[in-house]
Amino acid sequence: MEYRVLGRTGLKVSSFVLGTGTFGFWGNNTEKEVAPILDEALAEGINLIDTADVYSSGQAEEILGKLLKGRRQDVILATKGGKPMGSGQNQSGNSKYWIRKAVEDSLRRLQTDYIDLYQLHEPDLNTDIEETLGVLTDLVTEGKIRYIGTSNFQAWQVTEAQWISERKNVARFVSEQSPYSILNRSIEFDLLAATAKYGMGVMVWSPLSGGLLTGKYRFGEAVPSNSRAATFAGNLQSIVDPNREENRLKFEAITKLQTLANKVGMTLPHLAMAFTQAHPSITSAIIGPRTLEQLRETLKGKDIRLSNDILDEIDSIVPPGITLDTMERGWAPGWLQANKRRILR
Repeated sequence: MEYRVLGRTGLKVSSFVLGTGTFGFWGNNTEKEVAPILDEALAEGINLIDTADVYSSGQAEEILGKLLKGRRQDVILATKGGKPMGSGQNQSGNSKYWIRKAVEDSLRRLQTDYIDLYQLHEPDLNTDIEETLGVLTDLVTEGKIRYIGTSNFQAWQVTEAQWISERKNVARFVSEQSPYSILNRSIEFDLLAATAKYGMGVMVWSPLSGGLLTGKYRFGEAVPSNSRAATFAGNLQSIVDPNREENRLKFEAITKLQTLANKVGMTLPHLAMAFTQAHPSITSAIIGPRTLEQLRETLKGKDIRLSNDILDEIDSIVPPGITLDTMERGWAPGWLQANKRRILR
């Protein structure tokens, strides 16, 4: 396993991160199902685990808390907050009120005294980032959080936060977590330049484009009944819907990528994962295996590195900075809503 420094923190983290979106009723319901995956990931050298309060409504954190007893000090534990955790008006967002409660709740579920990396799950357009940084600074001072990060932020939001941290002498974000894959290269346009400017680490999620880059889905055909697309958060038939032009473009690219993978003697998933490791601004890629077999197969490619010639061929299929489907960008800015961009009559 390769280890890289997370931004300027000095923390050495594995280039593969164990994501826990499938822990709990979203995927694996019990500790017994999760334990082998966690054990093998740690044995293979993964030392960074990423979770969130919203995953299975807190169950993912609860399972982790139980399974990490006695070895909490062996891992760098990251979680996220800010997405809705109930129907109450103030049970979401990045306000001082909610972030403090969300952190306390995560600490309780994780059965730990501290969170190594606490991340805002997404931007909150209703809360001034200065207020959010204020409460996060308090939590760092109290020892409940060691580092803070963001997720799904845009380049200007990263920059704004860094400026405020400098001017107000408050804690600064050390990392960003964004979607990134061969089919979704939008963060290359400006976000990765911003994170590099401010010395932030970058963890990327959905490196296999929601499973499309596994090669198991076929355009216009029903998704396999045992696939995540069929079982996770309802049936995601939209990823193979032939009526979506975006899907046609993606599957055309996938066909070309599969041909490339065959030519260079590797599987399509290994090609896709190695692609995320090649960008100098990327620290780690998050994987979310549902089964032990998926974890093992993914980690077989952990040492693969792509030559410049292969990267050039990928660029010819999906150019840098391009995403083939805006739905894969991870966060839809509120200012694109009709009531934010036009006068309603």
